[in-house]
Amino acid sequence: MNDHRSDEKRFGSSPDTERGRAPASGQVDPLSLIEQCLASSPDGDPRQNLLYKLRHAVLLSQAASQQRELEFKKVSEVVAKLTAPANRIGTLLDLPGEGLARIVVGGAEYYANVDPRVPEPDLKIGTQILVNEAYAVIKTLGYDRNGPILKLAEAMPDGRLRFEQDMGRQSLVLQRSTDLIGVDLKAGDEIRIDPSHRVAIEQLGDRQASRHALVETPTVTWEQIGGQSEAITAIRKAIEYPLLHAQTFERFKFSQPKGFLLYGPPGCGKTLIGQAAAGSLSKLVSESGQGQWPGEEKRPPVTSGAFLHVKGPEILNMWLGESERIVRDLFDQARARRKNGALPFIFIDEAESILGTRRAMRSFNISNTLVPMFCSEMDGIESLRDVVIILASNRPDLIDPAVLRPGRIDRKIKVSRPNKEAAAQILKVYLTEDLPLDSGLVKERGGEHTHAVASLVEEVIESIFQRT
Repeated sequence: MNDHRSDEKRFGSSPDTERGRAPASGQVDPLSLIEQCLASSPDGDPRQNLLYKLRHAVLLSQAASQQRELEFKKVSEVVAKLTAPANRIGTLLDLPGEGLARIVVGGAEYYANVDPRVPEPDLKIGTQILVNEAYAVIKTLGYDRNGPILKLAEAMPDGRLRFEQDMGRQSLVLQRSTDLIGVDLKAGDEIRIDPSHRVAIEQLGDRQASRHALVETPTVTWEQIGGQSEAITAIRKAIEYPLLHAQTFERFKFSQPKGFLLYGPPGCGKTLIGQAAAGSLSKLVSESGQGQWPGEEKRPPVTSGAFLHVKGPEILNMWLGESERIVRDLFDQARARRKNGALPFIFIDEAESILGTRRAMRSFNISNTLVPMFCSEMDGIESLRDVVIILASNRPDLIDPAVLRPGRIDRKIKVSRPNKEAAAQILKVYLTEDLPLDSGLVKERGGEHTHAVASLVEEVIESIFQRT
């Protein structure tokens, strides 16, 4: 008992020890007690080893306890997330006031509060928003990357957009997203709308336009076309004169043509002539200052050209009415480019495949609907100042007479097969000065490159037109 009292007295509590206890819970820190025991025990006391071991065990126990608390906290957070109700996703329609938002969630509209922590620049009309149980906006998710695509029917003066839908469905009038406000949208543009069908989100590039239109104005010149001098002269007179001398034509009341037909055997340069006409004419009109004609000050002057090249079979489509829509879109693209200051050229190759003679039969014939649609679009063109129409065909006899009548396709220009002289001109276009020739051939012709080219052309022509 005395030893126990002496140990108790030796390791008893002192005022300093009392300060090491936790005052809030009334519990004493075991590490503090161990430290006090070690501090008060004399050196060489055999109980010090036991105290050191005890302190190490207490430290390990506290570390394990802290690790368990941390894991329990993580598990509690996971359980809280898994048991919490799901947040709803909606679309922002308007910001009627500070801290307020008009939203649509699941087809129903709400006036909701906005969490002050949500950045105001992120609150854009048409973006997806996250709402909690109280339907308060707590986060923005940006624009939805998916959604229906509709063709624009009209951009209304107040900024709203009207869409016509197929299959007998009702038309839609939608508001613009924040990023579409102020964007110049035209009829026929493809617009992506949000999944709730409330907001127009994005303007998409027209696949049909990108496929038909060349990125740049054709750079083909008349000098790069050989062997078709008669056809080139005829088409330049038919296209360039009415545009470059518009006042003279009006003074003498000459009727300006609307369209042209290039016909002849395949592979004779009909497409190349069409590209050269587009490139040279647009350049001549812009350089001569004739891009603005009298009485048409509202129309922008011609500053460039646009070449819309489409092959007849590309227009044919298996779906009813789709081919007619492609024809309408083609002319709409041309008119849109004219409003932007470009002189559009519509070049339809293999025209007989879509503009063939209509037949009186009970079975369905695509020409029975495509020809009237094309004629209707042609009647809407006043002159070459709006759109230049060029058709190319190997079989002009198969084209419907209503297309080729005066007032629509006014000029018919034949592109013939080249004769000897024309073939020589074609060869000279490709045998340029910078083209390397056989050194032996040049040496035989006195070292003159031009003489060697002339000799080579003569030999090739004789070989081509040799009787067999």
